Amino acid sequence: MVDSLQKASLKKEALLDIYKTLLISRFTDEKTAKLAKQNKGGTFQLSSAGHELIGVTLAKLLIPGKDWSFPYYRDQPFALGLGCDLTEIFGAFLARATKNHSGGRMMPNHFSHKELRIVCQSSVVGSQFLQAAGKGWAIKHLGKDEVVYVSCGEGATSQGDFHEALNFSSIHALPVIFVVQNNGWAISVPIAEQTAGGSIGDVCRGYKGLSVFEVDGTDYEALSSAMQSALSKARGVKTKGPSVIIASVPRLGAHSASDDPKKYKTEEIVQADLERDPILRFAKWLADSEIAGQEEMKEIENQAREEVEVAAAQAEAIPFPEAGSSRKNVFAPYRPLASLITPEERGEKIVMMDAINHALDEEMALDPHVVVFGQDVARGKGGVFGITRRLTEKYGAMRCFNTPLAESTIIGIAIGMAVDGIHRPVAEIQFADYLWTGINQLFNEASSIYYRSNGEWEVPLVIRMPFGGYIQGGPYHSQSIEGFLSHCPGLKIVIPSNAADAKGLLKTAIRDPNPVIFLEHKALYRQQKFAARVEPSKERLIPFGEASIVRQGSDLTVVAWGMMVQYADEAAEKLLQEGISIEVIDLRTLVPLDIASILDSVKKTGKLLIVHEAPRNCGFGAEIAARISEEAFEYLDGPIARLCGFDSAIPYSKILESEVLPQPQDLERAIRKLIQY
Repeated sequence: MVDSLQKASLKKEALLDIYKTLLISRFTDEKTAKLAKQNKGGTFQLSSAGHELIGVTLAKLLIPGKDWSFPYYRDQPFALGLGCDLTEIFGAFLARATKNHSGGRMMPNHFSHKELRIVCQSSVVGSQFLQAAGKGWAIKHLGKDEVVYVSCGEGATSQGDFHEALNFSSIHALPVIFVVQNNGWAISVPIAEQTAGGSIGDVCRGYKGLSVFEVDGTDYEALSSAMQSALSKARGVKTKGPSVIIASVPRLGAHSASDDPKKYKTEEIVQADLERDPILRFAKWLADSEIAGQEEMKEIENQAREEVEVAAAQAEAIPFPEAGSSRKNVFAPYRPLASLITPEERGEKIVMMDAINHALDEEMALDPHVVVFGQDVARGKGGVFGITRRLTEKYGAMRCFNTPLAESTIIGIAIGMAVDGIHRPVAEIQFADYLWTGINQLFNEASSIYYRSNGEWEVPLVIRMPFGGYIQGGPYHSQSIEGFLSHCPGLKIVIPSNAADAKGLLKTAIRDPNPVIFLEHKALYRQQKFAARVEPSKERLIPFGEASIVRQGSDLTVVAWGMMVQYADEAAEKLLQEGISIEVIDLRTLVPLDIASILDSVKKTGKLLIVHEAPRNCGFGAEIAARISEEAFEYLDGPIARLCGFDSAIPYSKILESEVLPQPQDLERAIRKLIQY
């Protein structure tokens, strides 16, 4: 009898805690709306009214600090239910220097809490799905019984990333619970204009192994039952797998403070939503179940209001971010230990493709959490260029595996794997030209998570991509995209020109706590002449941001990277016979850029020629030219010159390709012209 009374008491305590959290979330929305009108917060205020029950109920069934979550912007009730501090929630709204939720760098309702394992949230609708799938893969790889929660509104299910994440999670039977909070409106667009058939559930059922639950999101018992079933499957000992919970909820307010629902919602729709208020329904259920009476619930309501007022006042006392701090935490600090940089050993020469393969092999042997994946990289094929050959056979299908043909999937799951601080994903994009379908995950997500979370979440991943022309690849296999990539803050850009550098730089990249783009020139993969080098030892790392002086010179400086380094070196060797001394600098990394080495060289030679095969317009050479003109103008004896690719796509015909891309004779002419000054 005592045990049953204790259980009843515990159940009542838990249910009343849910009720209080529902009220706190609702009152927080009301308070932030007032603060916005008082011009105390930012211009963005977003209400979760109508979504409270689903968020709080599901959060209370997870284990804080063990399970992982990727909530969306209308998931304030979830964040509070999981244990986020109310004062910090208000502090984030007021753009104050809070410990969690970005410290003023992100808009309100963008939750981030490392201790609670709420991964830094983005404004991009649907970008969290693939990251959650990647986190699910990492959990499975570690053999943990953790679970991943990821949420969205029904509008986000129109995004391709949603379907890619369901596909990947179903293929690998991952412990991911997708929660769709369907309020019927994507801002002002009704679901009839968003989803064929009116429900995403039918589409979801097409993924084998994916459980689908469609429930009333204002019904506590239905929500609890669906979540318990999803959790049981996610934590299953024998059978694991993903689930989707699609919960119908009302949106009781506007999309955000700048939205007016009267422009697209009829009064009948508004009234029907109010009648489905989940807090009123939950209160009625508590009363009907004789769990709590009106007086007791009124006391809880008063406590909730008081806590909200106190938290709001405390948040106003939190200081704003310090002036000057906006430039901090773009990159997580890292530099290879100097003791690991040793002279090259004597031995056999290897080509670049072998050097990259050896670097991957050595790092996978050193760290069991280095994981290689991409299109066609596994088993016998080892990628279209054979770079990852034999890695699956040596380390198993969980360490080197194929992904669906979907670049957003590849980069998104890499982010999810990386955020645990354990895994080191190395993903291959088959050709740099095909990166663009994954660019959101790279530019909007991977590059900025460390910055957006104010240094809370590191994203140690490497994206390997073959790039460049000269092998008749045509418009879709020949692009040099480093200029685009280098413009995005938070990405490190590495471009080796030879086998020794490729190996040392890739090993450094894998150990770096930041996202690294590793561009491999296809024309150098098997090249035996310039790019082949004696293989360095497995201990040799090459720090980023240190250019290589390929040859010393006194009359003119040539700065290049990738294939152009070979052309520059060959031209310099030829001109040396005429008494013209050329200094050739191989940047090796564009970000970070070794501007100091370029400045030192230009101060010595007085002339600078920058060579790259990417189109001239807005190429990375323009950035170098601007920096040198600003910082070394008085040392120049002639104009800064550039030799670049033509501003067009790269044609397939060898004759036409040669017209578009810089040729050795073009480089020689450019040097001779500049040397005349």
